[in-house]
Amino acid sequence: MNLPEQESVPLSKTRRKRMMEDLQALGEQLVELSAERLQRMQLPEDLRIAVDAARGMLRHNDARRRQMQFIGRLMRQVDAEPLRQALAVVRGDAACEVARQHRIEQLRADILADERTLQRLANEFPALDIQRLRSLRRSALLEQAQDKPPRSFRALYRELRELAPADLETVNDENDEHR
Repeated sequence: MNLPEQESVPLSKTRRKRMMEDLQALGEQLVELSAERLQRMQLPEDLRIAVDAARGMLRHNDARRRQMQFIGRLMRQVDAEPLRQALAVVRGDAACEVARQHRIEQLRADILADERTLQRLANEFPALDIQRLRSLRRSALLEQAQDKPPRSFRALYRELRELAPADLETVNDENDEHR
């Protein structure tokens, strides 16, 4: 068979159904996105309205199922590959953000465990307000000892979060070497 003959052969019903189910699953992934991430994606207006309507349906009943089928039908008119790529990027961003949060939490734990970590931070970032971090460290340790709400503990996290993500990786790598 040559190529033009293959194109004239229609898709089987099973293959068409599988493709439609894949598009509906892609639509369900769009519904699960946060409003902020959904706004960043380039969607046709009718698809965006349908996704917003499905997001507003809290109960998973027949109405939501029909809405998801409608989104799947709208997805047939859209090139799905850019949407798949955008969703892959979003999932990757989420994974990177979770990893960054874990690095910040680990750095905070290192600071609470050993004050020398603050000195290494001060050497790495001369513009850093080391006195503020020391004060937050003392307050966080006191809060833990007295079973008080973790106000300073959270403030310390927020201060560390302001550092650039690449900077945190170098600090965490240095902390691993000192252990």
